[in-house]
Amino acid sequence: MTLTALGLPSVHRPLAAQPAPTSGPLIDTFGRIATDLRVSLTDRCNLRCTYCMPAEGLDWLPKDQVLQPPELSRLLRIAVTRLGITNIRFTGGEPLLVRRLEEIVADASALQPQPEIAMTTNGIGLARRAEALAAAGLTRVNVSLDSVDAAHFAAITRRDRLGDVLAGLAAAKRAGLGPVKVNAVLDPKTGRTDVVALLRFCLDEGYHLRVIEQMPLDAGHSWRRGEALTADDVLDSLHGHFTLSPDPRPRGSAPAQLWQVDGGTGTVGVIASVSHAFCGACDRTRLTADGQVRNCLFATTETDLRELLRTGADDDAIEGAWRKAMWAKAAGHGINNPDFIQPDRPMSAIGG
Repeated sequence: MTLTALGLPSVHRPLAAQPAPTSGPLIDTFGRIATDLRVSLTDRCNLRCTYCMPAEGLDWLPKDQVLQPPELSRLLRIAVTRLGITNIRFTGGEPLLVRRLEEIVADASALQPQPEIAMTTNGIGLARRAEALAAAGLTRVNVSLDSVDAAHFAAITRRDRLGDVLAGLAAAKRAGLGPVKVNAVLDPKTGRTDVVALLRFCLDEGYHLRVIEQMPLDAGHSWRRGEALTADDVLDSLHGHFTLSPDPRPRGSAPAQLWQVDGGTGTVGVIASVSHAFCGACDRTRLTADGQVRNCLFATTETDLRELLRTGADDDAIEGAWRKAMWAKAAGHGINNPDFIQPDRPMSAIGG
């Protein structure tokens, strides 16, 4: 894939010969500025989605390798006060499996300048904790839901928990964690019908549907390009039931291309990570549960901040390592390149 296809200049890379900056925004050599931090709090999950992990699960990180709350708190402070991070999204695995989640959210929300705090979750257990999380400072939530058909949901997740997810969505809405977004990764066999029912459900309930192309981040490395549904497949399925028109608002760095539905205020977003890459607008940096910085979801290298924390490094050293990691960010994820190599870590261990 060419740089222009990724939204980047095909020739001009003005910063490549310079060393990583020691201050200012968290920038890479293509001039992209990272202001959005994705933080994986755990690699554990209580679902076994077919596109993510095997039915028997995975070998979880040992507890002594996972960042402790004070360590995480320090890294978040450095990110916000030194690196210019304005948005923090907690992910997993499943972040609701973290017992001290409300404390972590409150700690992040207390930072100055105050970042926006969001979370991506499968929704199981959210019904019990939505109010407390909102009180702690959580502002928005994305809930993963790939089908509202109970049988399809159970087949995809290998768990019969659709009712819990729907209850979590409703609780998030009541708690004011809006706009509540629904993230859907469609099954290749049932997805064309699932997406129609999902959109109707979201329009009825006031949720914002975001359909995400399946990416090569499964633990079994079984992703096949010709099998997963593309953004064009999704839109083709929806066009048979709805009138879709491009949303006129600027997309900015948002990953979803928005479409207005039936001329109303409802929208549906399609995140075409594979078929229509948007790497040129990427504003993300990632922190894994074991303290590794990843400059891209598909990065094949990581920078170990946990080791720096545990060997007495000062804030300057940690900041410098983080800046150097982001400075080396590649032009794009490379999924469509013939030499693409899938990351060793699956999505559950990287964080969404």
